[in-house]
Amino acid sequence: MTTPVPHEPSPHSGASLVPAPGRLSAGPSGGGRCSIDGATTIEAAPGTEGVARWLRTTVGAATGYPLPPSHGEDAPRIVLRISPEPGGEPDGPEAYRLSAAGRRVVVGGASAAGVFWGAQTLRQLLGPDAFRRAPVTVRDAWEFPAVTIHDRPRFRWRGLLLDVARHFMPKDGVLRYLDLMAAHKLNVLHLHLTDDQGWRLPVERYPRLTGAGSWRPRTKFGHRASPLWEEKPHGGHYTRDDIREIVAYAAERHITVVPEIDVPGHSQAAIAAYPELGNTDVVDTASLTVWDDWGISPNVLAPTDATLRFYEHVLEEVLELFPSRYVHVGGDECPKDQWRRSPTAQARIAELGLADEDGLQAWFVGHFGRWLSERGRRLVGWDEILQGGPPEGATVSSWRGRAGGVAAARAGHDVVMCPEQEVYLDHRQAPGDDEPVPIGWVRTLEDVYRFEPVPPELEPEHARHVLGAQANLWSEVTEDQNRVDYQAFPRLAAFAEVAWSALPAPAERDFADFEQRMSAHYRRLDALGVAYRPPTGPLPWQRRPGVRGRPLDGPPPVR
Repeated sequence: MTTPVPHEPSPHSGASLVPAPGRLSAGPSGGGRCSIDGATTIEAAPGTEGVARWLRTTVGAATGYPLPPSHGEDAPRIVLRISPEPGGEPDGPEAYRLSAAGRRVVVGGASAAGVFWGAQTLRQLLGPDAFRRAPVTVRDAWEFPAVTIHDRPRFRWRGLLLDVARHFMPKDGVLRYLDLMAAHKLNVLHLHLTDDQGWRLPVERYPRLTGAGSWRPRTKFGHRASPLWEEKPHGGHYTRDDIREIVAYAAERHITVVPEIDVPGHSQAAIAAYPELGNTDVVDTASLTVWDDWGISPNVLAPTDATLRFYEHVLEEVLELFPSRYVHVGGDECPKDQWRRSPTAQARIAELGLADEDGLQAWFVGHFGRWLSERGRRLVGWDEILQGGPPEGATVSSWRGRAGGVAAARAGHDVVMCPEQEVYLDHRQAPGDDEPVPIGWVRTLEDVYRFEPVPPELEPEHARHVLGAQANLWSEVTEDQNRVDYQAFPRLAAFAEVAWSALPAPAERDFADFEQRMSAHYRRLDALGVAYRPPTGPLPWQRRPGVRGRPLDGPPPVR
């Protein structure tokens, strides 16, 4: 029996920061303390007023301190300022430098975003109670070790997909997840707004999309093989003002909201609302309802000019509500059987001189790629858009493993890596039978921590096309906030470190150090009310006995 080697903590362990910063050093002479108290003020340079407001509403609320604007050089204060090179070197727009000693904290960022990420680090330094909404004890001062931190993200796309189509997440739930993303320095919310099971986006020109398409008659519990149903309608949708509020709330936290409107598959909810969108020459689309099962619906959009115009009108309103440069159009899992049987679809294939139905799908997606490009936006699609050739300038979300991302990057397309085998957070977290509704592959906290977004087979000149990574949280088996929390955390914290920090190769990553820092981070999640999966396994009320999942899908993925 071998004797275990004692774990040597990294320099990050004492501060227990998640994600780990690039460089952290102790204060003057290797020690010292910093504090804030009732006399602490905020000196906000131009461009940082939003960060000051955020500090007052979070740290100010948790401490009970007013944190007023600074009016004197001698006042204890938090200084917020924008400087192009906060670390004395070109660090990129989201870099920051934090220096804390005595009664003074200085957060300098290369942009307002960098200052905001530095403020998130300050909140972590103050301890778990800084994540509460009101003081739990009266303190004369809040102290923490004096430190200097230089930090910047590894990737510019650090994303989370929330599927609000399968199970609707009300507005307040989305705002809550934006706060959780910001706390972990994630900066892209991919909002999956439409699918077979529901349409959540208001479209003034087509009110039946939400009037009829946002509600389904019932919902299946568990995997699609489950015999259990909830025999009541499920649904909901956002108002236009809800969307504006979500986008503004995200922007204040330097998060971009990327909307997804699926075409030409995953569209039964839209067809149920407007039957003329479907393949009416082979299917009685007027009899369709919003789908109440999981899996892939055979009902897809008809490749007609009328369908194209309909979705152009939808996207016009999408562009009005979402300022994001990127718009996701899906493009995945489009069954071709209806097109094979449809005289209309076959005539369109012949008219365009296409080889087959795959070419028809590429034409469909390519139309919207050009349409978006003409309006200064960029199309994003799942890696199936590579079949038949992706639109010029398209960004590819590589979900079916790494191969799609490798092929897209080598072809000169930007890539977001989100392979289902590694960062689908709806997948099970352990092999035990007590996991609630276990589906997919086992992806433990350590597995996610060892995820590497840049495929090792990519040559350096192609690796630059990897914009970053995204964790996807599909909602077939996450019917409420607690279930979403359980699947997301703590694995989203590990993913955030992968996306932000400059980590070594997967096999060389110090997971023991990460676990040690997580022991403090769990207390932050507790203060935020996150119903995460404990390291020891699900709590009794987190289990779902009798609700079927599905067997493991083949061998474990290769890291």
